[in-house]
Amino acid sequence: MNRADFIEGLRGGSAVALASAPFGALFGALAVENGMSLSEAAFMSATVYAGASQMVGIELFGHNVQAWLIVLSILAVNFRHVLYSAALARYIGHFTPLQKFFTFFLLVDPQFAEAVKRGEAGKPLTFAWYFGFGIIIYIPWVLISIAGGMLGSFIGDPKAIGLDILLPAYFLGIVLGFRKRDNFLPVALVSAVASVLAYRYVGSPWHVSLGAAAGIVLAALLPPPQEPDLEADALQSEVHEV
Repeated sequence: MNRADFIEGLRGGSAVALASAPFGALFGALAVENGMSLSEAAFMSATVYAGASQMVGIELFGHNVQAWLIVLSILAVNFRHVLYSAALARYIGHFTPLQKFFTFFLLVDPQFAEAVKRGEAGKPLTFAWYFGFGIIIYIPWVLISIAGGMLGSFIGDPKAIGLDILLPAYFLGIVLGFRKRDNFLPVALVSAVASVLAYRYVGSPWHVSLGAAAGIVLAALLPPPQEPDLEADALQSEVHEV
């Protein structure tokens, strides 16, 4: 494993770990409050490893909802990860099967965004970088979830001190990082509108998948970006030279 790439990944993921810390603590507190043991809360963070899905699961557990509906709801929130993995596949073809297992396990929103940006920039997407970026988010998430469960009564409402804005602001920054792509504005706008409408008329957590689906449909219908005609450019240059 390339040590320099690993350290670079650690540095890149540390900002995400810091932004997600309040939500890890909040999950642990809510999990214990809704009847989970500390070990069960830690196990859920370590295996599900998806903040929004864990929050949805906790909310449904607290209302004694049937298990199949909880699983379906979590799947609705996490369905976007199927799209993430498909988009990332072209950059990780050189990974071993074991490396791909850890790659997809650690595939959360910021991990995907940074990996794609790195690949599109022409930088090598090494497993050392990817693993470093992911592990510095994963381990603190599990540990802070445990701390939240132990100290839940002292956390209070994160909205009261503005902590709830940290992660949404970070995710907004991730989305805006792709703003220079072709068709970004209409796809982002349609996804946002569809998500808001779905939240209003269908409810959470389905608005996440429905908003994503609307954006995907529009992206598929829009004309593909124009590729530069290299042969025409070369011919034109030759004509000018003559």
